[in-house]
Amino acid sequence: MNKGLTDYLSSTLVRMITLLIAVSLISFILVVSSPIDPVDAYLGDINVSEEQRENIAEYWGLNKSPVERYIIWIGHIFQGDMGESITYRQPVLKIIGERFQASLALMGLAWVLSGVLGFALGVIAGANKDSWLDRGIKTFCLILASTPVFWLGLLMLMVFAIQLQWFPLGLGAPIGKLSYEITWADRLYHLILPAVTLSVTGVAGIALHTRQKLIDVLKSEYILFAKARGEKPREIIWRHGLRNIALPGITLQFASISELFGGSILAEKVFSYPGLGNAATVAGLKGDVPLLLGIASFSILFVFTGNFMANVIYGIVDPQIREGGSHGK
Repeated sequence: MNKGLTDYLSSTLVRMITLLIAVSLISFILVVSSPIDPVDAYLGDINVSEEQRENIAEYWGLNKSPVERYIIWIGHIFQGDMGESITYRQPVLKIIGERFQASLALMGLAWVLSGVLGFALGVIAGANKDSWLDRGIKTFCLILASTPVFWLGLLMLMVFAIQLQWFPLGLGAPIGKLSYEITWADRLYHLILPAVTLSVTGVAGIALHTRQKLIDVLKSEYILFAKARGEKPREIIWRHGLRNIALPGITLQFASISELFGGSILAEKVFSYPGLGNAATVAGLKGDVPLLLGIASFSILFVFTGNFMANVIYGIVDPQIREGGSHGK
């Protein structure tokens, strides 16, 4: 492993650890400063004596000062233990593992849909600049960009689940079936509406960005030279256009992972989808510090990994970036 790569990996690791500590600390301060009493949230409508409340607080470590609680949590993290959720009464790692599978399927499908659809719309609009098709796609994208995810989700539910009854109202699997009876087709059937809703967050940005990049490429001198050689418009876009607009498209698509993660919280809530975003909402509303800090830390790792993968792919798609980086070292 050369020195440049080692330095890059070291600096990336330091930045990731710094970000994890900062996010976990800020999240912890916000949760403990909220007016939500974790003991009340844990008990719900159950009435208990003051002594029992103190016992519950002592069991979950809520009787300690915030500084002690955070130091204890950090100590457990270094031992690979994220603690136990007060809400679900299960290890946080187990909850994240189970919920992340559902969220990953949702975000993965939405990510692919938004990338493919956005890139295709951008290429079509850029190749037909100022035509009725271009104007129609731009208007469609601007409407999508200004549409809130939760509002679109409610609209999709009303039209496709209630009126047309093409899709289920929500959840990640049919009600009344045992886990071993649920097939992949059942899960995919329940996944379509929330995935389409979530994908809308990225389509407009990718499409408008790709359109403008393709228009800029088509104005360049080497495109004029290609036209002078007699190449057809489709050949020019395929041979010269797509390759030059692929890198900005990949950049934007990987950068949208954080937005996708944030949007998944709203989409999962609207569709009652049993994912990580739904668990984060429950943890926040009930003051479940271990679960909320665990999900926040995990989301940072997830987004950071997405950005790291984007940097690696840049070098694969455009060798000039990799060579430039090595020369700059």
